[in-house]
Amino acid sequence: MLNRRPKQIRWSERGITGLETAIILIAFVVIAAVFAYTVLSAGLFTTQKSQESIYSGLKETQSTLELRGSVTATANITGNNGNIKQISFVVTNGLGGEPLDFTPPDKSTSNNGTAASTSTNKVVINYTDKYQKVNDLYWILTPLGNDNGNNVLEQNERFQITIGSINPGQDGGDLVDALEPDLGINTSFTLEILTPAGAVLIIPRTIPGAIDSVINLH
Repeated sequence: MLNRRPKQIRWSERGITGLETAIILIAFVVIAAVFAYTVLSAGLFTTQKSQESIYSGLKETQSTLELRGSVTATANITGNNGNIKQISFVVTNGLGGEPLDFTPPDKSTSNNGTAASTSTNKVVINYTDKYQKVNDLYWILTPLGNDNGNNVLEQNERFQITIGSINPGQDGGDLVDALEPDLGINTSFTLEILTPAGAVLIIPRTIPGAIDSVINLH
């Protein structure tokens, strides 16, 4: 009889142990937690930015100037070849909003109709026409009616702003000193009143074909 050796049976067992399964599950949990935290943080950040935008918008709205009444121009020279030396208007605090610092600018030592370069005025007035743009004009302040004695425009207060000094050629200068060419007949111009917060107040006007001593610029 032939000696027959029994065949060796080889088993190939490939499986996943409980420890490996636990490691994989833990990895999935960690990844899910990190993802959830990222999504939650992004949502909170977006919400915070939205709130900041809303509050910023409210502050901007509550600090908006309003023009009250007419805009008047005072002549330097009257007639068909005249020019303007001063422009005046009245402003109030729109919507009863935040107080605005209207401390006037320091006058330039050269009396050129613009604010001194070292002036710290918060409200800036710019002038533009088809010939030129002049920034940070010199202006003076006159409180009207209810006034608590300071230069801060608060609720129920009115400030008259006059661009240019009362005395031409001195005390800071006026529009004749600031503009070249002068503001004359049939000239359209724009005033920009910039405050620390709030929308820019734009005042567009046109000088008529003849200049009187005082003109109501409708």
